[in-house]
Amino acid sequence: MKKVLFICLGNICRSPAAEGVFLSKLSERNLEGEFLVDSAGTSAYHSGARADERMISHAEKRGFDLASRSRKLLSEDFDRFDYIIAMDSSNLKNMQQICGERKCLAQSLLMTDFCREFEDAQSIPDPYYGGGEGFERVLDLLEDSCEGLIEYLLNSCSNEAYS
Repeated sequence: MKKVLFICLGNICRSPAAEGVFLSKLSERNLEGEFLVDSAGTSAYHSGARADERMISHAEKRGFDLASRSRKLLSEDFDRFDYIIAMDSSNLKNMQQICGERKCLAQSLLMTDFCREFEDAQSIPDPYYGGGEGFERVLDLLEDSCEGLIEYLLNSCSNEAYS
């Protein structure tokens, strides 16, 4: 079983949306039993809170369930998860600070590395202070990158089986 953790700053917009989109995409492929999926934030600003109501609303319109609760990324997450996926380079840097100097088992990656349609995307932008179009843009990018991430993980799993 592969373990994937999605990361943004407060864990109320982008990372819970990534978690919900990824779980939905796995379900479409009957792969939900192959993965453990979670999300967290590099800050504890919203610990215990549900996703932002605007993100929930936009996600529900596309059929995505955002049921998780916000939590802070912990140093032990780097040993519990195989892949920790950041929504932007700032959170990737924050992740590296949380991991510290020790050797971490998880691979730290950027979500937009898996975009196929939006190949020029550099980050999943934070929609928190914007309007509805920002939440829609996040979901567009996440739908694209989650498909690419699943392909990457399936290929990684099959390559590991032959190693």
